[in-house]
Amino acid sequence: MLMLALGEQHGAKIWNLLDDDDLRQLSIVMSTLGTVDSQMVEGLLLEFVGRLSASGALLGNYDATERLLQQYLPPERVGGIMDEIRGPAGRNMWEKLANVQEEVLANYLKNEYPQTVAVVLSKLRPEHAARVLAILPEDLSLDVVNRMLKMEAVQKEVLERVEATLRTEFMSSLSQTRRRDAHEVMAEIFNNFDRQTETRFMTSLEEANRKAAERIKGLMFTFDDLVRLDAGSAQTLMRQVDKDKLAIALKGASETVREFFLKNMSTRAAKMLVDDMQAMGPVRLRDVDESQVLLVNLAKDLAAKGEIILSKSRDEELVY
Repeated sequence: MLMLALGEQHGAKIWNLLDDDDLRQLSIVMSTLGTVDSQMVEGLLLEFVGRLSASGALLGNYDATERLLQQYLPPERVGGIMDEIRGPAGRNMWEKLANVQEEVLANYLKNEYPQTVAVVLSKLRPEHAARVLAILPEDLSLDVVNRMLKMEAVQKEVLERVEATLRTEFMSSLSQTRRRDAHEVMAEIFNNFDRQTETRFMTSLEEANRKAAERIKGLMFTFDDLVRLDAGSAQTLMRQVDKDKLAIALKGASETVREFFLKNMSTRAAKMLVDDMQAMGPVRLRDVDESQVLLVNLAKDLAAKGEIILSKSRDEELVY
């Protein structure tokens, strides 16, 4: 807040005295401040210099931070700092990697030397490293496991070299691909809510910002949207899903959705599925939601592989 208040004219000497780590930490906070009201600015300045009034509100965001840094630093330093703070959250490189999706990290590491991969995975949380290893090509993953078993203490110079490579090659490119439309991101989040949570948030959002709510609804792909599948796509989807999961998903589905799936099955298979649904008795709404999300995600995966076509982009209660 103080550096934003000092601005380009009065902050130059301070910026020049900061090293890269200081610049990085300060920039991360500055870029996420958002709007700071004038009363808070005034209180801060009074704390430092006595009776000095703030001139007004400040807006701390990526663009303002980047413009300010460009006044005092070489372009390559500004670019590196902004790429890093736009990337995953974390105080250092290894914390940032912990917030990178395993598929993204594995896709990058599969082209690296096995020893480099071993060093990187040794610095991650075991559960994250396990998910990355499972995605890597089998030959590479086995090589990496063997190297990790034989690995001794990693020299500081080696770690620094790996960190530098990750920062300049991986995080830089990742930050450029992370700039997605906020409504698309939120639609994916809503897709993974249980019913009660989705209803609660959507209702509140409709009251506060109906336009945003409608846009998110338009971007969401829900279980009910599966009725838009053509017959071939629906049958492909059902061949790929466990029949018990399908029965649970349809247990809580609307009559329209249930009829859609049943009519795309043989008479015998449809009767068996209906019998299974009746025999299982009451099921938890949470289990219904999980099964429906599983079907939606499977449909998206099949669509990404070109195997089907998509036409657009819950707790202890019981369903009888």
